[in-house]
Amino acid sequence: MEKFLIVGLGNVGIMYENTRHNVGFWVLDTLVKIHSSSFTSERLGAIAQLNFKGKRFILLKPATYMNLSGKALDYWMRKEKIPLECLFIIIDDIHLDFGVLRIRSKGSDGGHNGLKSIQEILGTSFYTRLRFGIGNAFPKGKQVDHVLGAWREEELSKLTQRLAKAAEAILSFGLVGLQQTMDRFNGQ
Repeated sequence: MEKFLIVGLGNVGIMYENTRHNVGFWVLDTLVKIHSSSFTSERLGAIAQLNFKGKRFILLKPATYMNLSGKALDYWMRKEKIPLECLFIIIDDIHLDFGVLRIRSKGSDGGHNGLKSIQEILGTSFYTRLRFGIGNAFPKGKQVDHVLGAWREEELSKLTQRLAKAAEAILSFGLVGLQQTMDRFNGQ
């Protein structure tokens, strides 16, 4: 059975739980809920597994905090023998409007500390990532407050649908591949 490692980036702990920076965790939680699965605490993170249409999706929420996400990813890639082309990362992105999805097969870290950690571990920027837009509606110098801030009421009212769309993109990646997934979901 072909396996995929899906890594949603975020920070563990109550103080980060409802922040925009944890949208990677939220996407995975949505996928697990849709498929009536659950996470268990494992080494370096929380793990859930989904078998869907002949594919196995291993979902990882690293417990290493954002800046060390690469450590957990490296462990699980090795343990599960996941090739680079079967890796899928989900992160927040302030450069995209709220809820907009952008999937790419390569790129810079864009200043995102989770991606910096991953790229250091992998030694390459050629891996698939889904950027989930959290918008940039914050005053100059308040980026950290925005990223680590809670969702606004108007965002929460639309968030469930956007999270479900991102979860759908994960399954699409495993079932039909990167190009068709990008064609279908980018910009939505």
